[in-house]
Amino acid sequence: MNRPTEHVLARRTLLAGAAAAGAGTVWGGIGKAVAGGWRGPVERAAVATEAARLDSALIQLRRDLHQHPEAPGQEERTAAVVARELRAAGLAVTTGVGGHGVVGVLRGSRPGRTVAYRADMDAVPPKDIVGGGPAPAHLCGHDVHTAVGVGVARVLARLRPRLSGTVVFLFQPAEEALSGARSLIESGVLERESVEEIHALHCGPFPVGRFAVTPGFGMPGQDKAEVTLSGPDAVAAARRLAAGIGALATVALPQTPADLEQIVADARIPDGPLARFVALRAAAQEAKVSVSYRCWPQERYVEVRESIRRLAMPYAGAGVRFPAEPFPAMVCPEREARLLARHLRRTIGQDTVTELRAAFPPFSGEDFALFLDRIPGTYTFLGVRAPGTSITTSYPHYPDFSPDERAIGVGVRAMAGWIVERTEGAPVGTGAQNRL
Repeated sequence: MNRPTEHVLARRTLLAGAAAAGAGTVWGGIGKAVAGGWRGPVERAAVATEAARLDSALIQLRRDLHQHPEAPGQEERTAAVVARELRAAGLAVTTGVGGHGVVGVLRGSRPGRTVAYRADMDAVPPKDIVGGGPAPAHLCGHDVHTAVGVGVARVLARLRPRLSGTVVFLFQPAEEALSGARSLIESGVLERESVEEIHALHCGPFPVGRFAVTPGFGMPGQDKAEVTLSGPDAVAAARRLAAGIGALATVALPQTPADLEQIVADARIPDGPLARFVALRAAAQEAKVSVSYRCWPQERYVEVRESIRRLAMPYAGAGVRFPAEPFPAMVCPEREARLLARHLRRTIGQDTVTELRAAFPPFSGEDFALFLDRIPGTYTFLGVRAPGTSITTSYPHYPDFSPDERAIGVGVRAMAGWIVERTEGAPVGTGAQNRL
């Protein structure tokens, strides 16, 4: 599925030109929303004005990061760039947190709440690129996430005299390895800064200018199993067992762009095919069967593990091993997701929000789950699909992933405004209106 390098570079150049030429189309609805004003000390127009000044610089930042992808746990250069940007904006910066993590703290001039914003920095390792790849590459949009996070920090830093509370920016390493969030949490940063809630964006296959929220849903975790067999026919038995375990899957893994389009459509259907699923791979190698699977809801892991044990039991000398526990699913709190959807509709535009009614995408893990297991927050898909392009250009981990760079400015405006409202709002659970 890899495209020739010249073709990819030419296409990125074309999209960059489209970004400048089409800005009026993307921002037309936002301009009307800005005119409606803002509650609280920081006005909506002020956020939009400051963000607009950064559009070109943030696109250049994203392109720089894109040209220097770093594998999970190796984000030394990326972290240095982020730290430089945050210090230049006047934040208090700590580096080397949980590996190459960067923490930037922005304290407003008014009393308020402490809210965190997370952006992941690592690139996709070759083994996780669809079809494989020669080297790590930014094919999941973490370069976009980082540029948006830096943009939000710079906008809010310019508005510090009117900003309430404290914003803690977490630039996280090793998301692709599902280890970076745990490292940041174990560093104690949430407790040190008394973080009350946390928010994040992730690139998604939706039109640029759109967002997708997942109230009560999110992204599945993952589990693995290894079954070893013995005896004279162990190799043939492993192939039979792999086929039997593979039949536990309830949804097929996507093979074509049409399959991906169907996943996006199914994720919008209440009680549809993705409301409950098992997505599973089972492969036999010699006398061993390796199993990797994701399911929703995460309680189904108990059921699937029991089924794997049951299927392996009749085979001579079968030994089944699982991790101590599956990696948890990311479940987005329903209340916070709906509050964010209301905010986006009011400030960005009524038709800018899609609500997903299932775990999505069904074949990826996300270690932001570990943050949401501790504190409330939101995780929202940022549309990065350029008009007229194949879904694979906006679906993470595909080799032709090439997000529309106008999405960076969209994300900055949306998240800067949302963070302002959250730092001004009453604590979660008080029943207050949170300035919405």
